[in-house]
Amino acid sequence: MIDVIHKNNLIDEIIIKNEEMAVHVLNLGCTIKNIFVKDKEGHFRDVVLGYDDVFDYMRYDGYLGACVGRVANRIRDGHFTIDGEDYHLAINNGPNSLHGGLKGFSYRLFNYTLADDQVTFSYLSPDGEEGYPGELDLQVIYRLDKTTLTIEYFAQTNKKTLVNLTNHTYFNLNGEATHIGDHLLKMKASRYALVDTDGLVTGEMKDVTDSPFDFRKNKAIGEALKAADTQIAIAKGLDHPFLFDDQQDQVSLYSTESGIHLTVSTSLPQAQIYTANYLDGRMGKNHEPLNAQSAVCIETQYMPDAIHLEKDPAVILSPEDRYHEMTSYHFTIK
Repeated sequence: MIDVIHKNNLIDEIIIKNEEMAVHVLNLGCTIKNIFVKDKEGHFRDVVLGYDDVFDYMRYDGYLGACVGRVANRIRDGHFTIDGEDYHLAINNGPNSLHGGLKGFSYRLFNYTLADDQVTFSYLSPDGEEGYPGELDLQVIYRLDKTTLTIEYFAQTNKKTLVNLTNHTYFNLNGEATHIGDHLLKMKASRYALVDTDGLVTGEMKDVTDSPFDFRKNKAIGEALKAADTQIAIAKGLDHPFLFDDQQDQVSLYSTESGIHLTVSTSLPQAQIYTANYLDGRMGKNHEPLNAQSAVCIETQYMPDAIHLEKDPAVILSPEDRYHEMTSYHFTIK
């Protein structure tokens, strides 16, 4: 079942729901505003951070719930070269370009069409938007099946360009903006990427063994956040890419307080795990402050800054190819 709430003449809120779950999505940035799931007592909890006022998604940074692109994460110096041609992007995060630039996809209004239990968003990004080459025809599909939300991305271009899309939802399975340290995190990932003081990946990968980054078995996130580790200190918490060892059900998150368990499965090779280290106490839903480390983002994506780090980066999209990725979020009770 799908409902549409017209907030104003610009932003619409689309509600996809069934008896077990409800997902509220905005046509602004394909933003996930709410995900209501049942806890162990059968009560609905909203397990994502966000704002009551939809205009706050335009006012603030943080990318809460948004579709991020054209390129998620950071590009070194906001510069890259394709086929000998240089391209320059806005510098909006230290010396680097972050999450698509000053007005990436998270701040754009999308067209949309509705089907039984899905909404298909579309946006035509013009050649040169935010400095990226080529016209990009983008579709983002949100589909709800029982207690599984699936996000599927398709994109085509008329000129070689970069594409690396993700969703930037801030999860807290307690259903409020409490410290995320009590959540249990598990990942099928034996390596992680190091970052510098600006959050940019350095190109160095490390084995997670005997480190705070070993989540191959369930571990409280707080254990990592409290660890005396240089990388934890540099990032002010977790803000690192984890490279997957498996091709499905790569990440799980669990709240013992609510009993809600989330399993994330993706076609992508890794995820940036970010413990909301830079939330600044701004007011969120229900007039609750959104403080640092009050959520965790599971940003499935290709390697950040792949254009500079990889020989044949998958983030280069050619006109003869079609970009496709899929990530699902499956909720259960334990």
